[in-house]
Amino acid sequence: QVQLVESGGGLVQAGGSLRLSCAASGRTFSTYAAAWFRQTPGAARGFVAHISRSGGNTYYADSVKGRFTASRDKAKNTVYLQMNSLKPEDTAVYSCAARTSPNINMKYSEYDFWGQGTQVTVSS
Repeated sequence: QVQLVESGGGLVQAGGSLRLSCAASGRTFSTYAAAWFRQTPGAARGFVAHISRSGGNTYYADSVKGRFTASRDKAKNTVYLQMNSLKPEDTAVYSCAARTSPNINMKYSEYDFWGQGTQVTVSS
């Protein structure tokens, strides 16, 4: 079992940056692949980014490619999402998820553990 807690959300102007953190407890986070998802009211949870267990491989949704960067710090048992050049359409609740399978998967339901989420609001 692993517990995930996100932090780092907030209010930022368009063009600004935020860094989200996803801290894991219970087991070594590096034994899991991780991903970030986001959800707006009334919409399905959408895939944002995936990072491999080693952190050496990442994969992004087209909408965030070139602006967002996923990384992980094994010593801190934490995964990050650096978000630059933020747009109002990036406003959402961002959640991290983890799964034992190393394969990239863009379906939230295919992950084994989930955090509660952190709100990101981008003003125009």
